[in-house]
Amino acid sequence: MAKAGGGLIWATAEDLARNRPVVLSMYRQILRALNSPALPLGHAARLAKKAECRAIFIFGAEERSLHNIRDLLDAARHTLGILNRGRLP
Repeated sequence: MAKAGGGLIWATAEDLARNRPVVLSMYRQILRALNSPALPLGHAARLAKKAECRAIFIFGAEERSLHNIRDLLDAARHTLGILNRGRLP
């Protein structure tokens, strides 16, 4: 375990288990938001956005840094807010 500024920077098994449901929930919410008819997307563009989202979360699932996991969740919340307003991120 590496330390930076007195705190651990690598996620423990408990951290990963605690964050997993939150990350999965954000992923599902973003996919649901991408299905919204309010978004100006054709079928192919909608599938491309879903694939992009899936790739980001697949790479994020392998992340072990607490800071990067927190950043992924912050970006996901921001993206979801934009999608819920009917705009594309």
